Amino acid sequence: MDFWQRYRAIDARDTRFDGQFYTAVRTTGIYCRPSCPARTPKAENVTFYETSAAAHEAGYRACKRCLPEAVPGTPAWNLRSDIAGRAMRLINDGVINRDGVEGLAARLGYSSRQLNRILSHELGAGPLSLARASRAQTARTLLVSTTMKLADVAFAAGFSSVRQFNETIAEVFDMTPTALRGTARHHPPAPASTSLTLALPYREPFDPGVFSFLSVRAIPGIEAGTASSYSRTLRLPHGDARFSVEYAGAGNGTVAGKTMEYDGGPHRRPLVLTIGAVDLRDLPALLSRVRRLFDLDADPVAIDGALGADPRLSASVAAAPGIRLPGALDPQELLIRAMVGQQITVAAARTALTQLAAAGSTSTAAGDGLSRLFPSPAQIAEAGAELLRGPQRRIESLLAAATALAEGKLDYGYGDDLPTLSAKLLPLPGVGPWTVGYVAMRVIGAPDVFLANDAAVHNGIRALAAEFSDSAGFGDPGDAGPVTGARGGGAAPSSDFREVSPWRSYATMHLWRAAAAVPRTSAARRAQTMKSESDSAMKETVQ
Repeated sequence: MDFWQRYRAIDARDTRFDGQFYTAVRTTGIYCRPSCPARTPKAENVTFYETSAAAHEAGYRACKRCLPEAVPGTPAWNLRSDIAGRAMRLINDGVINRDGVEGLAARLGYSSRQLNRILSHELGAGPLSLARASRAQTARTLLVSTTMKLADVAFAAGFSSVRQFNETIAEVFDMTPTALRGTARHHPPAPASTSLTLALPYREPFDPGVFSFLSVRAIPGIEAGTASSYSRTLRLPHGDARFSVEYAGAGNGTVAGKTMEYDGGPHRRPLVLTIGAVDLRDLPALLSRVRRLFDLDADPVAIDGALGADPRLSASVAAAPGIRLPGALDPQELLIRAMVGQQITVAAARTALTQLAAAGSTSTAAGDGLSRLFPSPAQIAEAGAELLRGPQRRIESLLAAATALAEGKLDYGYGDDLPTLSAKLLPLPGVGPWTVGYVAMRVIGAPDVFLANDAAVHNGIRALAAEFSDSAGFGDPGDAGPVTGARGGGAAPSSDFREVSPWRSYATMHLWRAAAAVPRTSAARRAQTMKSESDSAMKETVQ
C-alpha cells in the first residue's frame, strides 16, 4: 500500500488494517492503529510504520485510546518469504528470548550485523527492538487479561528483569504496569488454579471449520477436539504445556461461565485460550504458535475477495467466509504426520498415528483427559519400527526422517521459506512435492501453495463443478491439458488456480472442504480407485 491508500484507510477507520501498519502523528508524539476513533490527523503530520517497534524507535508512544498493541498481527510475515518475514516468524516464536540475536542470525544464515542492517532497512527497527515490541504486546495482554503478579508478567513476557519490564511499559505506553492493568474494561476474578484465560484477537469474518479440521485428525490422549473447541498437550523449549481454545457462543462473550473481554465490539464471538499448564518462559512461544495454528493474523476480507471472484469458488466462499489455514504447533511433528498421511485416508492416518503415539512419554502437564505427548523424533527412531504398519519402504522413510531430525542433520522450522524447505526435505526418501507443499502450508503459513496432484483437491473441483454445473468456466475438472492462463475474453480458467494467487493455499482449503462434504458411496469409491490407478500423477491423498 502507498501513503494515500493507507491514509484513506485511517480516514475510514477501517479495522481490516489494524495490525498491518501503524500511524504516527508528529504533533502528538503518538502512534495509533488505523481504526483509531480519534480525529484523522492532517496528512503532512502523518508517518506510517510497518511495525510498532519502528514507531518506538522513532520516539512515539502507543495511543491510550485505541491501544494499537491489542490487535491481530500482520499477515505480511507469511506473505513475505524474504529475510524480514522469516525473521519476524522466529522473533514471534521467542527465538531471541531463548538464543539471543546471534542465535536468530545463525538460523537465518547471516551475521548479527548483517541481520540488524537488513531489518532496520526493511522494517525500521533492529531485531532487539522488534523483540522488545513483541514482549510489550505480550505483557499488555497479560496485564489486562489476568491477575498474575507483575513480576510473573515480566518474566512470562520475556523480560530479563522487572526493572527492564517497568521501563519498557513506561516508555511504550506512557503508563506504569499497574496503571495499564487499570485500563481493562473489567477485572477478571482471581483464578482458582494456575491456569490463564485469554481472549485472542482476530479479523472478521472467522470460519470455525478449522476446529473440525483439527478435530478429525486429533490423536487420543494428546489432542481432543469438537466443532468449536480444540485442546492438546505440547512440548515446548522449557517444559510441557497444555492448552485449549474455544469459539465462544455468539454475542454472549461467555466461556465456561467467564465473561471475556475482547477487542472488536460486543457482538463478536471471542476465541478464548485457556492455558492449563506452561513454564512462563515459554508463554510467548505458546501464544505465537496458537495464533499460527488458527491463522489469526490472516486478512480474510482480502482473501475472500480474491477467491470469491473466481466462479469455481464463489459459492464456497459465500458459504464459508473467513476460512483459515491450519498451522503447526511443532514443525518436526508436522513432518512426521504428513509422511504418515501420504497415500491413505484421514481416518487411516489417525489410526496409524494413534499407534505411533504409544512411543511418546507421559506429559508432566497432564489434565483434562490429555496425558501424553506426541513422540519426539528420537522416540520414533527408537520404537517406530515396532509400532508402524504398512509397506516397509514407507516405514523406512519415516524412520530415516525421524533419525535425521533427532541427530540434527535435518533442521527446519518457522524461519524457512519454500525454496529452503524444498532443499531440506526433498532429498529425504519418501518425501515428494506434495509433502513439501503441505508442510509449507502448515509450518510457515505459505499462502500460495496449490497441491495440483492431490486427489482430494481433484475431488473438490469435481464436487463444486457438479453442484454448480450451470456456472461459466468449468469444463472437465480432470482435464490435464495445457494451462490456459487468466480468464478474460472467453479464456478458460487455469487448472492451477493461478487467478487467485497469492491465496491458493486458501483455495485448497475450500476444495478439501468441498471434497469432504461429498458422500462416499461405494460407487464413488470404485470410481476414485479406477481414476487413481489410471492416473500416475495422482499418487498422494491429503492427510
